[in-house]
Amino acid sequence: MQPHDFWQEIHPPETFERQPAEGHCGFFPAEFEDGRQLRLPIRELADGEHALASLIINQAGFAVEEALCASLAEKVRVFEPEVVVGLPTLGLTLASGTARKLGHSRYVPLGTSRKFWYREDLSVPMTSITSPEQVKRLYLDPRMLPVIENRRVLLVDDVISSGRSIVAALELLASCGIRPVVIGAAMLQTDAWREKLAAVDPRWPDRVIGVLRTPRLKRNAAGGWAPVELSPDLRAF
Repeated sequence: MQPHDFWQEIHPPETFERQPAEGHCGFFPAEFEDGRQLRLPIRELADGEHALASLIINQAGFAVEEALCASLAEKVRVFEPEVVVGLPTLGLTLASGTARKLGHSRYVPLGTSRKFWYREDLSVPMTSITSPEQVKRLYLDPRMLPVIENRRVLLVDDVISSGRSIVAALELLASCGIRPVVIGAAMLQTDAWREKLAAVDPRWPDRVIGVLRTPRLKRNAAGGWAPVELSPDLRAF
């Protein structure tokens, strides 16, 4: 596959082997709950021995984006969210589409670009796994406070990996007296995030909903990539 061909098509169940003996080569087939598969590129990490499956939702085909939003909306509907709050940057795409699928007329975007009317007390520092050395500030537009106060909030990010971005968002919302009823993501990348969220509140890991789930990968003797976190089921939960 060419790099620009990823994230453009959803394949029927069992199109690709889930755990081939030689390991995954070039892509990892992440699965929706109904078994449909999405090929994700494998990104080798700096140590040369480990890798992760990657999802960049704003480069996805519209059909893939819509499927991810529709699936997340269906999974979180039981929590009866009244407003969706999205994390920048790629989480905003998922938050917008999910809010539409839930029948909402709007969503609330958090931001990392400070407008002149923003307040420092409505911001927190934030880093992410894709830019660990770049410390930004995460802001809530003060004009959006009345939209989310005393409402059932769904907090959305595109991918939850280390958990750092989600924890920053939870800290920001907590400073406003807001505790989301559920956290949603297009993909849960490994289980590393669970410990970080549990440190904030042991109940949080069970309130995280993902459409796709992908493991940490390790290079095997055949030169392919095999899951490190072996699980009886790598499908979304």
